[in-house]
This record gives sequence, C-alpha cells and structure tokens, in this order.
Amino acid sequence: MQAEEIKQLNEQFASSTPQEILRFFIERYGNKIGLASSLGAEDQVLTEMVIGINPDTTIFTLDTGRLFPETYDLIDRTSRKYKKNLEIFFPKKKKVQKMVNAKGINLFFESVENRKECCFNRKIEPLQRAFKGLDVWICGLRSAQSVTRTDVNIVEWDANNNLIKINPLVDWTEDQVWAYINDKGIPYNTLHDKGFPSIGCQPCTRAIEDGEDVRAGRWWWENPDTKECGLHKR
Repeated sequence: MQAEEIKQLNEQFASSTPQEILRFFIERYGNKIGLASSLGAEDQVLTEMVIGINPDTTIFTLDTGRLFPETYDLIDRTSRKYKKNLEIFFPKKKKVQKMVNAKGINLFFESVENRKECCFNRKIEPLQRAFKGLDVWICGLRSAQSVTRTDVNIVEWDANNNLIKINPLVDWTEDQVWAYINDKGIPYNTLHDKGFPSIGCQPCTRAIEDGEDVRAGRWWWENPDTKECGLHKR
C-alpha cells in the first residue's frame, strides 16, 4: 500500500468510530485480516467488536510459555463467552531451548540485547508465522499508552511484516476502554484489578505504583524508551 493511500485512509477515518473502521476493513479484506490479541484490555474490547461484526474473523494470540496463570484463564473465559477458540501460536521449542541453555532461564535481566532476543524467539517469530496469509492486522495500540506510541496512526504500513496495520482505538483514553468493558460485560485479566495495567510475560511484568506510566511495569528494569518487544517496531 502506497503512502498516499495510507494518508487518505487516515483522513477518511479521522472522525470514525472503532466499529466503523473495523467494519470497513473486515468487509474489504475478509479472511485476509486478523486481530492479533495480547489479551490486554484494549484487545478484549476489539475482540468483542470484531466478533460483533463477523464472528468468523481470525483472532489469534501468542503463548510465550511464560504467561501468568490469570492470562491462561482469560483465554478460556474469552473463548467460552464468544463461542470461538482463539488461535494460539507457540515459540519454536528448539530455538527457545538453545537460547535458554546458552544464556540462562532469566537471560533478559542481563541486557537489552538478551531481552530482545528472548522477545524475538517467544513473540516475534511466532507472530510472523501467524501473519502468513494475512494482508491486514488489527492492533490495540493507543497513542496515550507510552512515550514509544505517541505517533501511532489509525492506519499504518508495517514495513517489517509487509502488512497494513490498523489501530482502531488509537484515540481512546483508558477510561473509555474500561467504560466499554464494563458496559458490555467483557472478560478481562483479573491482574488489572491488582495494579497491572499492561500484562506480558510473568517475569517481565510487575504491578505499577500510583502516578507511574501505564507501561512502567513492563520490562521494569529498563529505560522507558526501550520498552517495546519489537512487535511494534517503528
């Protein structure tokens, strides 16, 4: 997709609701579009919206092998509520085994490079496999989430994966997300009630303190400007 077309789509949807954006792309791309769910609050909102538009739309998530028990419980509750099994992609066993045996079970604490290697093997490579056959991926990024996401647009070209990336909730506030969840009775990760606004792998996520950035608990030992796993490389 050309830059000019991306620009036109962003102008077209500047005042649209997330549902209007989703309907346009789901109807246009059919089985070539998928929701990549992190199972966070935003992606739970998008799951409800997507299924309401077309329940046959692909929805997938990644099991890194180090998720919280509460996250596995959410996968089950979500599948039951919407009567749809989420597609789950796992890391390649041999890649993870080689990495851990060479650098240790908690290698990510040693350096940013080690942490990114772990993220690549557990998240990015499985995501690349999940993207096969897709032209568009739906994502739950919001511009207010962190300093690394302030320039997110509704429609973007993901050059790393050669896909159109849409962020229907880009302009939503956290309050809007939770108001929608409560209004619709959407299942969510119970860790959100324990001070976890953003939830990833178990050793790399902690609860945050009052006044901290919503992503302060992700890779909490690193500087704010490195706190991305590479899924949303910009």
